[in-house]
Amino acid sequence: MSDDLLKKVISHAKEYGYIFPSSEIYDGLSATYDYGQNGSELKNNIKEYWWKSMVQMHENIVGIDASIFMHPTTWKASGHVDAFNDPLIDNKDSKKRYRADVLIEEHVEKIRQKIDKDVAKGLKRFGDDFNEEEFRKTNPNVLRNIAKIEDIEQKFKDSLGKDDLPAVKELIEELGIACPVSGSKNWTDVRQFNLMFSTEIGSLADGSSTIYLRPETAQGIFVNFLNVQKTGRMKIPFGIAQIGKAFRNEIIARQFIFRMREFEQMEMQFFVKPGTQKQWFEYWKETRIKWHKALGLGEENYRFHDHLKMAHYADAATDIEFNFPMGFKELEGVHSRTDFDLKAHEEYSGKKLQYFDPQENKSYVPYVIETSIGLDRMFLAILSNSLKEETLEDGSSRTVLALPPALAPTKAVIMPLTKKDGLPEKAMEVMNELKYDFNCQYDEKDSPGKRYRRQDALGTPYCIMIDHQTLEDNTVTIRDRDTMKQDRVSITDLRGIIGEKISFSGLLR
Repeated sequence: MSDDLLKKVISHAKEYGYIFPSSEIYDGLSATYDYGQNGSELKNNIKEYWWKSMVQMHENIVGIDASIFMHPTTWKASGHVDAFNDPLIDNKDSKKRYRADVLIEEHVEKIRQKIDKDVAKGLKRFGDDFNEEEFRKTNPNVLRNIAKIEDIEQKFKDSLGKDDLPAVKELIEELGIACPVSGSKNWTDVRQFNLMFSTEIGSLADGSSTIYLRPETAQGIFVNFLNVQKTGRMKIPFGIAQIGKAFRNEIIARQFIFRMREFEQMEMQFFVKPGTQKQWFEYWKETRIKWHKALGLGEENYRFHDHLKMAHYADAATDIEFNFPMGFKELEGVHSRTDFDLKAHEEYSGKKLQYFDPQENKSYVPYVIETSIGLDRMFLAILSNSLKEETLEDGSSRTVLALPPALAPTKAVIMPLTKKDGLPEKAMEVMNELKYDFNCQYDEKDSPGKRYRRQDALGTPYCIMIDHQTLEDNTVTIRDRDTMKQDRVSITDLRGIIGEKISFSGLLR
C-alpha cells in the first residue's frame, strides 16, 4: 500500500508540474530531480515558513548564506575527511548495494508495525473501553516485540560504538534480513564509504587543488561565528540560520526525493553558554515539533526517535520522524553538538573562536544546539500527506491536493464563466488587482467543473468565478478547495478573504 501511495505521489508530482525527473530527455540521471513550476513555488513557500519562524520571529537569530565551496581544511577540522562514512553491504546475488543501518532500521520498523497491528486489534475488540497505555504495558505479544526491538537496537548500538563492522554483518544474518530485490541472504562484508564529492579548483596557497562540495551547510555557519557575532553585536544565546544546497555521494539514493545526492537543508546553529545546553536542547525539540504540527498534517504522523549512536561530539541527539508513504523516517534532527565544532576550527585555523561574556567577565567557546531539516524531505512529507482521493455526496470522486493554504503555489485562480461578453476582460481586471498580493493564475479553458477539478488537484485554495452578474454588481463566486463551498462576495472583499486563509501568521502564532 505504501509503495502504491509513493507511486501515486510521484505520478501526481510530474503531471501537475511539481517534480520532474532530471535530464529526462536523456533518459534521466539516477536520484536527481527538477522542481517544476508549482514545485519551485511550494519549495519557496516552505523556505519562507521556516525562515519567518527562525529569523523573523526570534530577535536573537539571524540568517546568512555561506558559499558552497570552502577551504578544504574546513572538512578536515569538521571530521568529514576522516569519518564521514556510511556502512555499506552488497547482496552477492542481486548485486544491489544497501546501507547496513537502513536494513536494520527497516527490520525494526516491521516489528513496530506488528505492535501497532496488535494495538489496532485491541481497539477493535474493546472499543471505548480500550486502554492503549495499559495494553502496551501488559499484552504478551507487544512485550515480546518490544523486547526484540530493544535487543536489536542494543546490539546495533554496541557494534557501531566499537566500529565493529563484522558484528553489524552478524546482526543482519542473525535477523535473517533478506535482499528486498532477490530475497537472498547472501551478503558481503560491511565496509565504510566516504560520502563527500571532491572536485578541482585553481591553485590554493598551499598548492592543493582538491576541494569538496559541502556535505552539510553547518560548517559555513561555524566558520562565520565571529563575523556574525561581532558585526551583529550578538549576545549569547543567539542563533545563525541558513538555507542552502548540500551534496552527498549516496550509494543508495532512492525513495524519490527522500534521499538524493544533491539536496537542500534548512539549518540553525544556536550558540549557548556551556552548562545550559540540556535545557536549550529540550526547548528546541519542543519548538521544532510545534512548528511541524502547526501545518495540520496530523499529530499522529510525528514522533521523536533518539539516536542509538550519537556522534562522538554530541551529548544529546534526537530525530523528528514523519510517517512518509514508506513508513516513519527522519525529517529533522535536533542535536546538542557541545563545543566540538568551534574548538576544532580553532585548532586547525589557529584563530580564537570564543565569546567574551560581559556578565561572567571571561571568554569561552560556546556550546551549540543544532536544528537541521531536509527541505526536500519536508516537501515530500507535505506533498504525500496532502494528496487525497475523495468520494463526494453524488457518488463521484475527486483528487485533491489539500496543501496547507499558506504553502500552496497558487493562492487563487481567476475564471471567466465564458470566453465572451466581456467576462475575460473583467476576469483580467480582477487578476490584475490581486496579483500584487497573491500568486494568482488565469484559467478559461474547459467547463467550470473541469476547471475546479484541475485546481483541486493542483492544490489551489480558492477559485474565483467571473459571471454575467459580476458585470452588474461587481460580485463574484469564490469557491473553497477544501469544503467546495461557494459564496457570493464583493470583489473588494477578495483580498481580505484570501489573505486571512493563506497568511503565515496563523501558523506562526
